[in-house]
Amino acid sequence: MTYTYKPVGVCSQQIVIDVNDDETINNVQFTGGCHGNLQGIAALVKGKTLDEVISALKGIDCRMRGTSCPDQLAKALEQIKEEF
Repeated sequence: MTYTYKPVGVCSQQIVIDVNDDETINNVQFTGGCHGNLQGIAALVKGKTLDEVISALKGIDCRMRGTSCPDQLAKALEQIKEEF
């Protein structure tokens, strides 16, 4: 299933996440933000479970904003988990 998340407090404007029925990530696409870094994050999380990615990325801070693109991805995945 594909989910769209609107990040808050970061440079990226949208995260589109495709999750398999077994709660593994099939694909992540960021719109905006640091393109190379976010492509790297998307590649690294592919095939991982929602719990693995949430655990690894939740709480990462960017420039004292209290959040970051990886943290926003973790928040999006938490919302997706609630729907499972």
